[in-house]
Amino acid sequence: MSKRSLFFNVLFICQIFVVAAQEVPKILTDKKITENHYLPDFSYAGYHNGEVELPYSFDKIVLATDFGVVANDGLDDSKALLKALEATKKMPGNIILQLPTGKLILSNILFIERSNFVLRGAGAGAGGTEIYCPRPLMYLDSPDALTELREYLVTFDKRERQKENNIDLPFSQYAWSGGIIWTQVPGERVKSYLGKYDTAKNVLAKVTKGERGETTFEVSEIKNLKVGAVVQLELFNKSGEKGAIIDDLYKKADVKVGSHHWMFPTLPIVSQQVEILKIQGKKITIKTPLTISIKPAFEARLVEWKHLTEVGIEHLKITFPNAPRVAHHVEPGFNAICLTRLFNSWVKDVEITNADSGVLTEEIANVTIKNIVTNGSNLAHYTVAMAGVHNVLVNNLKVFNEAVHPLSFNTFSTKNVYQNCEVFVKPVLDQHSGANHQNLFDNVTVHLSVKKDNSYPLFAGGGAGYWKPSHGAYSTFWNINVQVLNNHDLPSNVLLNGMLDGPYANLVGVHGNKNFQIKYEPSPYIELLNSNLYKIPSLYNYQLQKRLDKN
Repeated sequence: MSKRSLFFNVLFICQIFVVAAQEVPKILTDKKITENHYLPDFSYAGYHNGEVELPYSFDKIVLATDFGVVANDGLDDSKALLKALEATKKMPGNIILQLPTGKLILSNILFIERSNFVLRGAGAGAGGTEIYCPRPLMYLDSPDALTELREYLVTFDKRERQKENNIDLPFSQYAWSGGIIWTQVPGERVKSYLGKYDTAKNVLAKVTKGERGETTFEVSEIKNLKVGAVVQLELFNKSGEKGAIIDDLYKKADVKVGSHHWMFPTLPIVSQQVEILKIQGKKITIKTPLTISIKPAFEARLVEWKHLTEVGIEHLKITFPNAPRVAHHVEPGFNAICLTRLFNSWVKDVEITNADSGVLTEEIANVTIKNIVTNGSNLAHYTVAMAGVHNVLVNNLKVFNEAVHPLSFNTFSTKNVYQNCEVFVKPVLDQHSGANHQNLFDNVTVHLSVKKDNSYPLFAGGGAGYWKPSHGAYSTFWNINVQVLNNHDLPSNVLLNGMLDGPYANLVGVHGNKNFQIKYEPSPYIELLNSNLYKIPSLYNYQLQKRLDKN
């Protein structure tokens, strides 16, 4: 045996002993700790709650080339692509719209507005399908879906103001919305901005009582609620600044709570999209657990939720040109994919170059976003962002470009997971204010250069002051691998900080190529700092397997 082979055999044996001897985190095993430091079950995130693989075969394949799409001819393919998309709306069954290999040019929005539909390319790599978008969304006709947002931006004079840079510019409607490929239910509102657009919802039941983490709760006034329906559970704060739901979200932590938590009592402050499994008198059983307990003061209810199902976007590359950066929130709309009103759907195997935002989301649930690469020289706002979503799994996202918010849980997001993701440039594990709670960064790797004081704001949270604090209780970081690129000659610990208003977070297994200290406030639970969790590298996988074994 060669010395090299012997070395690697010894190294492998040592790793086996390390794994065997490693302590299982006490937050999983110690009853006292689990009672005082709640660890949510994140295993329901993803397509069909992670219980089935993403589908491949569909009933019918429709070739885009049959509608005049021609790759690599240097001509705009928008009209032909829209024609093909329109034709598939009228086709029954499960449809794949197959794009050809080569480069297509797209200068119009492709709205996906039907269920049981896949937009499929020939691959994201060499020899695959590239969709090149020469112009940003700001040069297209303004979409009906953003009418309310546009009015809101003007009414409240939303502007990016940077005196030091001589910037005073209106926000773009595309700063956090829209995409060149865009899923929507036509005519259905996605996000409330102005009260005058509010309409009465179809209330299916009032929810009177339920416990956090449970799937059965009590209801009254049931009306047209059916087993198998996917509906929206809504909880409200109608009790003002001292509302009990605020205490439940932030556990009475010493954090400043922004005014949006009580200024809009007719809008839900917590929402979950849920599937009805059982109706037994006044008891309802849903597929996924409650994020917080339900009390009479929350005036909780189940309402109709219109959405698309079994929609896929896969195997393609979306490219934008190099473009100068103007300012934050003034992005012109080089946005690749926008997902709204989806359930049990997916995006996979997509490379996105030079986007302002790669994948934007709003009001989706049970969606898997997998094997995504973002790159390019433009400074992005978001890569793959989660906003107002529930049980979404982002798996194996690779971020090679600089972004303001590389990984971001945004307003109203709950029980979502970034798993096995890697950020190579200026990483931030962002939690973006707005009652988002119980989200998971799972087995994430980041590469960073520390500041002169040997610190790095890895946990910096964004968001407007009226939606602070940065997150609710029980956000979780599991097995975070931090690779420091500089200051290797300094013996002192690296300080990871940036979060001052994130109550009761769980940080387990933060480790890397340096020794780290963590400053995360207030009241975090920190365990196995500077330990790689070899035994349980992914909390999501561990919880999912445990749940599947039980069933």
